Amino acid sequence: MSAIKGVLIDLSGTIHIDKKVIPGAIEAIERLKASKIPFRFATNTTKVSSKQLVDKLTTLGFDVEEKDVFTSLSACRDMIKSKHLRPFLIMEDGALEEFKDIDTVDPNAVVVGLAPSKFNYEKLNEAFRLLSSNPNTELIAVHKARYFADKDEKLSMGPGGFVQALEFASGVTASIVGKPTTNFFKLALEQINMENSPQQVAIIGDDVSNDLGGGAKELGLHRFLVQTGKYRPEDSNEITDINVFKSVVEAVDHIIAQYSNKP
Repeated sequence: MSAIKGVLIDLSGTIHIDKKVIPGAIEAIERLKASKIPFRFATNTTKVSSKQLVDKLTTLGFDVEEKDVFTSLSACRDMIKSKHLRPFLIMEDGALEEFKDIDTVDPNAVVVGLAPSKFNYEKLNEAFRLLSSNPNTELIAVHKARYFADKDEKLSMGPGGFVQALEFASGVTASIVGKPTTNFFKLALEQINMENSPQQVAIIGDDVSNDLGGGAKELGLHRFLVQTGKYRPEDSNEITDINVFKSVVEAVDHIIAQYSNKP
C-alpha cells in the first residue's frame, strides 16, 4: 500500500457518541493537526446542520471550524441547487437550517435524512403521494445507513429502511448522496486537494459498510475500522484489506508514525 498523506475521519461513533467523546479522541485530533497531514471530517450526520454540528463538536472540546467538516447534508444541498430541485424535506428541525435558502414550494423531489421524529405514517405517506402522483419526482436519500450508534450506545434504525419503504411503495429508486457513494468521497478528497491520489488517503470509521465500503473501496483508500460506535466483532470479517484499531486514537497515531517516517 502507498504512504498515507491525507485522512478522512467519520464523526458519530468514531470520535464521539452523542455527547460522549471517545476517550483520547480530542488529543488525537490535535496531534493530527500538529503533524500537518491534511484531513477532513467526512460524515453522514444529518440530524443537524453543518453549523450546529460544529457548535456541538466545539462544546464537546474539539477545536473544529466549519471548513474542517464535510457532510452528506451539505453535499445534498449543493446537488439540489445544481439540479434546481424543490424538495419535500423529511429532516429533523435542526437540519433544516442547511436548506434555508432552498425553494420548497410545489415540490418536485423528496429528500430523506435521518429524522426519527418525522418517520411517521403521515409524513411518509405525504412523500409517497408526491412520488406516485408525478413520475418525474425524484427520491433522494442523504444516505441509506441501516443503523447508527444512539446516545445510549445501542443501535437504532437509520434512514435506510424508511427510504426502502418509499422505494417499495412508489416504485422509484432513490439516488444516494452521502457515504459510501464514490461521488461523496471524490468531493471529500477535493476538500484536501487529493482527488488525484486517493490511494494515499485513509478513511477512519466505525461503519464497515457506509464508511469503508462502496466508494472507499473503489477509489483505493486505506480503510481503517475502529472498534467503537456501531462496530460489532463480526464486522471485521465482512471486508478484506482493512486495518482494525481499538479506537480513532490508535488509528491516528499509526498514520502519524508512518507519515513521520516517510522517506
